[in-house]
Amino acid sequence: MASFSKHRRPLVVLAGLVVMGGTVLGAGGVAAGAAIGSATAPFCGITWGSLDKSAGVYPAPVSLLSTRTGQHDCWDRLVFEFDGPADGFRIGYRSEVYTEGKGDPLSGQTAGGALIGVQLLEPAYDPSTGTSSYPHAVGEHVANVAGYRTLRDVAFGGSFEGYTTFAVGVRARLPFRVFVLPGPGSHSRIVLDVAHRW
Repeated sequence: MASFSKHRRPLVVLAGLVVMGGTVLGAGGVAAGAAIGSATAPFCGITWGSLDKSAGVYPAPVSLLSTRTGQHDCWDRLVFEFDGPADGFRIGYRSEVYTEGKGDPLSGQTAGGALIGVQLLEPAYDPSTGTSSYPHAVGEHVANVAGYRTLRDVAFGGSFEGYTTFAVGVRARLPFRVFVLPGPGSHSRIVLDVAHRW
């Protein structure tokens, strides 16, 4: 019994030190945890990031018909509507966006602190006849985004050999996502959402 007590006391002391050390470390851990927990959570839970997004393959036998924009509590939206199933895009932040075919820069015509280049892997014309399906001229500003929190401008960069380009001016380099929606009817839409902030 005495032998047990002699061995038990150092263990009890050691256990107490570990607990105290754990408490000190725990306090640091709690403080660190509190600091992490109090760090700003992603705006609206958005974790999209700002790196390039791409999908689909070229060519797609469908035509771009229209563009439209909308506002949400957490992001601004740009929608491209096609006359059939479309899914091809390459979208990302660029230092410059050039018109299709001619290669003229669009940044000087586009407002905003950052520039998103949108290349759709679908034409803005009927691929069988070459007739324009999108009622805007190259360089034209195609959306009224006055009062939007994030979008500043949308300029049409033309369509050539099945590729269609837009320069999208935004307030700053912010997270964005791109996805495809079916409809309405037999149509489809490629949707670009740009968050209001990080």
